[in-house]
This record gives sequence, C-alpha cells and structure tokens, in this order.
Amino acid sequence: MTSASTLRAVMWDPSDSMRGMDRLLELQRIDSGLDRRTSRRAEIEAGGEVGVARSNLEEAERRLGELRLSLDSLERAQRRLESDVDAFTSKAADEEKRLYDGSVVNTKELEAVQAEIRSARERKARTEDDLLERMERREELEADIQVAQTEANAAREGLEAVGADAARELEVIANSLATRVAERDGIVAEIDEELLELYDDLRRQKKGIGVAALEDGVCQGCHQKLSPLELDRLKKVEGIKRCNYCRRILVSV
Repeated sequence: MTSASTLRAVMWDPSDSMRGMDRLLELQRIDSGLDRRTSRRAEIEAGGEVGVARSNLEEAERRLGELRLSLDSLERAQRRLESDVDAFTSKAADEEKRLYDGSVVNTKELEAVQAEIRSARERKARTEDDLLERMERREELEADIQVAQTEANAAREGLEAVGADAARELEVIANSLATRVAERDGIVAEIDEELLELYDDLRRQKKGIGVAALEDGVCQGCHQKLSPLELDRLKKVEGIKRCNYCRRILVSV
C-alpha cells in the first residue's frame, strides 16, 4: 500500500507551491535552539557535571584521609621516641648515681658503668635527632592537612552548588523549550507540508541543519562557494533551491 507521504512525494512538483519558504531560516533557528537545549537537558540529567564535582570531592577527601593517617602514624612514632628519650635519660641518671654513690668499688665495674652512661647518652642523642625530624615532618603534615581540608571543603561546596545550579538550569530549559515549541508550531502552520517534510528529512541527514542561507554565493550550511554558473542556474529556479554540494535547501539573504 502506498503511504500518503510517498504519494505526495511522487505527485509533488518542487516548483508548485513555495508557501513558507521565507520562514524556513527562522524555523531552522528555532530547531537548532531546541536541539541545543534538549542536548543540554540530557547532559544535566545524565549527571555529567555533578559526576565531575562528586569525583573532585572524593579525590579531595581521599587525599585528606591519607594525610590524616600519615599524621596518626607519625604521632605514634613520636610518642614512642619520646618514651625512649625518657628511658635513656633515666638510664644515664641511674648509672651516674651508681658512679658517685660509692657503690662501685673496683676499676672494672667503674669502667662498665661509665660505658653504660656513654651508651645511654649516645642513644639518647640519636633518638632526639630522630625525634626532631619527626616533629618537623609533623609540622609539614599539619600544614598539608590544612590545605587538603580547605580543598575538600571547597569541593563539597562545589558539589552542592552544581546540584543547585543543575536544578535551576533544568527549570529554565523546560520553560524555554515550552516557549520555543509554541513558537515553532506557529511557524510550521505557515509552511507547506511537503516542504516541511523535505526540511525535516534533511535535518535528520545533515546533523540537524536542513536549510541554510546563501550569502555572497556561499552556502552557510557547508561553507562551500558556489560557482558563477551554479549561482546563475539557481536564479532561474522557481521552486526549491538546493546546494549542489551538501544538498541542503538554500534561502538567499
């Protein structure tokens, strides 16, 4: 069975009626705007920007968590070193007390006590050096944590802002789409059905652009400059003018 649209295409002579040709560029402008808004709505609803903001927050919190774990480990090591310093200090003090309280009576034992004192003091000095390094590293970590905390706070605020902005933008897009659709319906009513079908078919084939302006001999759809011979031919066409490169409908401006 032959469809109505097929029958119209067979019977239709492009030179017959041109009703609405002068509105095609305006229709294209509206349709391009609808396409952009629809694409933007789909992008927002897919959560692209929200996903990026959430990923930024997760990365900032991961970095902050790692720094805090490092600080906890460093603090435990620092407490252990401080305990060791106290132990070596006590050990040296106890041995010095023995050295001077008269409890050490022979030379060999005296030398052993003196060796213990030197060893305790040397180990204490090395531990204090290690402790100093850990304290310096702790200061660096604490500064890094402050920066990371600031970044995490900013990322969290960014996520909250993107979510709120997305909701507001979706509302704006919805209102704009409703306005543009109503505007489109008004223009479509002024265009021949066959011409509209050709335009819609070309839009599907040509990435959303079915009609283009012809300015200074250049098709604004494919940006090819038509030859003088082709331009002269188009001047003689009474029906629909088509670009011989991209086959879009041409409207002289």
